Amino acid sequence: MRKRTFSREIALKILYASDITKEPVAECCRKFWENSRIRDEAVKRFSDFLVFGVSANLEKVDKTIARYAENWELGRMATIDRNILRISSFELLYAQEIPPKVSINEAIEMAKKYGDRNSGKFVNGMLDKISKTEKTSDGSPPG
Repeated sequence: MRKRTFSREIALKILYASDITKEPVAECCRKFWENSRIRDEAVKRFSDFLVFGVSANLEKVDKTIARYAENWELGRMATIDRNILRISSFELLYAQEIPPKVSINEAIEMAKKYGDRNSGKFVNGMLDKISKTEKTSDGSPPG
């Protein structure tokens, strides 16, 4: 498994834990790394970038997702799907060095792996809408 793919899966696990337990993201992150045998610094750095990036921008990320979630309330989405969307939306909005196609494909694969049988299609549809409308002409996030 590629390092960034692995990092995204770790970020998903940490954000999922925080979402379920309602513990602060920093605490869930600390516990994860304390109990992990992962020693690859590049994996840790990118996972932390995603986790703390999502956390720091959660309000904007969630508002963006909610804007495109026709007939869905954010709180009623499956926790896995919601957190996959958060990670990928954060990448689309704030990590211009990551090609949108990569963010979307990685999210779809995580949704297929961790979500239910419809998660891949749901995540794909949502992220496709977000990526097509939330970028300015120079590739930067609006506002």
